[in-house]
Amino acid sequence: MKLILTQEVAGLGEPGDVIEVKDGYGRNYLLPRGFALKWTRGAERQIELIKKARSAREIASLDHAREVAERLRSLKVTLATRAGSSGRLFGSVTAGDIASAVKRAGGPDLDRRRIEMSNPIKTLGSHQVSVRLHPEVHAAISLEVVAA
Repeated sequence: MKLILTQEVAGLGEPGDVIEVKDGYGRNYLLPRGFALKWTRGAERQIELIKKARSAREIASLDHAREVAERLRSLKVTLATRAGSSGRLFGSVTAGDIASAVKRAGGPDLDRRRIEMSNPIKTLGSHQVSVRLHPEVHAAISLEVVAA
C-alpha cells in the first residue's frame, strides 16, 4: 500500500514522505490514527504543503540544533505533579507535560513528538529525558519531578 505520511513515524519517515507499507499496517494503524493519507495524484499535490509546514516547525540547520541542545543541557526543568506519600505519581509524566515544563523554564518550544522516553516516568525525583532536535543532534534534559 502506498501512503503519504502526515506526521513523523519512527522508523518510517517524516511528514510528506511517500512510503510503501503492508496493507494491514496502513489500513489498521497508520490511516485510522491520521499518521498517513492514501497516495493519489491529488494527494501528491499536498506533499508540498506538508513539507512547507514541516520546514516552518523544524530546526533547519545543524548549527541551530547544536545551539538549542546547549540551551537545553544548561536548563533545569522542574515539573510539579500529583503524587502519593510513597513517591509514586498518580498517572505518569507525558511528553506533552515535559514540553510545556521546558517552555515554562525558559527553554525553546519543543515538539512533543521529538521527546524520547524509554520508560514512562512514574516516580518523583531526578530523571534524564532525550530530545531529538536534528537527525544528528540529540540533547538530554535534566527533569526534576516534584510533588504538587
